[in-house]
Amino acid sequence: MRAHYLQHADFEGPGSIETWLQQQGYGITSTHLYSRDLLPKLNELDLLIIMGGPMSVNDESIYPWLTIEKQFIRDAIEAGIPVLGVCLGAQLIADVMGSRIFPASQREIGWYPVQGIQHDNPGCFQLPEELRVLHWHGETFDLPVGAVRLASSPACENQAFQLGDRVIGLQFHLEATTRLVNAFVSEDADTLANGGTFVQSAAEICAVSAEQLEATQSVMTRILEFLHREDHNNDVS
Repeated sequence: MRAHYLQHADFEGPGSIETWLQQQGYGITSTHLYSRDLLPKLNELDLLIIMGGPMSVNDESIYPWLTIEKQFIRDAIEAGIPVLGVCLGAQLIADVMGSRIFPASQREIGWYPVQGIQHDNPGCFQLPEELRVLHWHGETFDLPVGAVRLASSPACENQAFQLGDRVIGLQFHLEATTRLVNAFVSEDADTLANGGTFVQSAAEICAVSAEQLEATQSVMTRILEFLHREDHNNDVS
């Protein structure tokens, strides 16, 4: 089994996702787009993970590699490869599937709850009715055509979605570890200083308990297991 992740900033790695992949025996490779690494061949992949980043999906004039990355993601989805997008990664999936990416009415930065949407469809991943998660975003997106909303919050209607049974996008960071949390705070201190209705202080964000981190990581594990299963029908229409 081969998993590949796309990384957009040196401080924003896969966190607990990598731990799970190692435990499952995946061979793990990565593309550091900020270093202009080459993308792999799609036939080399069994799972694609798209991490977050400080840029916008609309910043192609600043980051020309976004254009190439978007085509790669579109091709991976069309090839039926299971894909997970986190924060910017979710926005990239929405973008390549034809949806609009735009500034949210409120920035969300810190530990705030999302509400899982309850579905009767057993083919949809079921998030908890409420889960406190790490947010770090100022943009949002319209749902791709055919996608199912999986979670929402007072500040952002589209917090998570599923497209077919192989593609999931998360606006928030279930993969957060203590190391990742500290890195986010260190790298984005100016944004935190500007404050906001849904922006916590650095101290509040870093005060997260081990139990809280384990709770979000366990949901990430469930999502990865969902994408890892072999009974996919490859329908993203």
